[in-house]
Amino acid sequence: MEKQQYRILVVDDEESIREVLSIMLHREGYGVDAVADGAQALARLAEQSYDLIVSDVKMPRVTGFELLAHVRETMPDTVVIMITAFSSTEEAVEAMKKGAYDYITKPFKNEEIRLIVKNALERKALRQSRKQKEEAQPEGFGNLVGRSRKMQALYALIEKVAGTRANILITGESGTGKEVVAKAIHYNSDRRDMPFIPINCGAIPENLLESELFGHEKGSFTGAVSQKPGLFEIANQGTLFLDEIGELPAMMQVKLLRVIQEREFRRVGGTKDIRCNVRVIAATNKDLDVEVADGRFREDLFYRLNVIRIELPPLRERRDDIPLLITHFYHKLTGRENPEIEEKAIRRLVEYHWPGNIRELENVIERCVVLGGSERLSADMLPSQFQGAAVPGSATSGGGRLSEIPDSGFDIDTYLGEIEKDVLLKALDKTNGVRKKAAELLGISFRSIRYRLAKFGISPDDEG
Repeated sequence: MEKQQYRILVVDDEESIREVLSIMLHREGYGVDAVADGAQALARLAEQSYDLIVSDVKMPRVTGFELLAHVRETMPDTVVIMITAFSSTEEAVEAMKKGAYDYITKPFKNEEIRLIVKNALERKALRQSRKQKEEAQPEGFGNLVGRSRKMQALYALIEKVAGTRANILITGESGTGKEVVAKAIHYNSDRRDMPFIPINCGAIPENLLESELFGHEKGSFTGAVSQKPGLFEIANQGTLFLDEIGELPAMMQVKLLRVIQEREFRRVGGTKDIRCNVRVIAATNKDLDVEVADGRFREDLFYRLNVIRIELPPLRERRDDIPLLITHFYHKLTGRENPEIEEKAIRRLVEYHWPGNIRELENVIERCVVLGGSERLSADMLPSQFQGAAVPGSATSGGGRLSEIPDSGFDIDTYLGEIEKDVLLKALDKTNGVRKKAAELLGISFRSIRYRLAKFGISPDDEG
């Protein structure tokens, strides 16, 4: 890509810094816009995408870290470089942890910035090139790795439902690959040549979400300087993937229900209904049955989304697939067809309980490649949590409550589930098994306790 095709947004509350950076980057041949704070940056990003953002950390209204979090969640292909004070080493480290490409300290040297920006955009171009090559071929089941019985059942189900028009709800813990499954469904359907559009419902501020989904008309709100199509429009004839659907605000649940029912919507500030033909695939790591029972998620929307449910198993329930996944990620990162992996390393990785599931496994393999090179993966290259004895599968395996977090980490969902189950059993015991009284004792509805008991397979004698 030519320099003039790259768009850069400069965000800083100091006018002098905005001017210096804008002039320098313009001279380098980039297209540059500048705004005075994070709030203005969010408004600008709602209107236009940028290849790179240079942002100060400390700003009024919306800080640089808040802006960084928004960009990482909603536009992961955009590179972010943070500006920090010379003495704020902790800020620089925090910025890198939160996903910034690099940081610049004040006072800065122009040549330093030129080099950082040039390297960042070159790296972005390489990533996009690789992504385009991957997307040139239908994904099918190619990115779903595993031969375990649970994965074979998943492949069969995907093949069965891909050709239908039914809405699908994908459930599972964080990191189990819900978006990969959604893409597999899309690319095995008759919509494969049309757009697949993902959006994280929990990552976008409520006041921007409606505009993101349905678009807006010029002048419909402050900052709406032009008409903008929404994701339902962009995904027409294709698939819209609504990740973290359980985070959708109540008002947006009503609007989404109407679109699914009527297959039409209005842009924010618009008066014209726009027809759309979009397949909706939703995903969540929450128990939507409980969310519905507790009144946090609309029952009618739940039934519209839950036409077909696909439940993804956590990695600890498909340990037979871990060696295949290790090889897959190693090849993906290094290009090596048959990487040399020490048996001891495989054993430790298989024994681990993987609270972060496949995403955590990929991150561990990437860390090993970055720090240890691409020739061989050995046990001593693994992070510290893999260097001790085998990790127990349950946070409460020793009985009693967790007194401290073990160095090896633990599975918080299993731990909290055990606590919830224990509380439910104690409440039933106290009320002689009467669910209605137990629900009142716990401050939840009868419907909610019924769902929770069913989740744990608890069947009290009473019917009320």
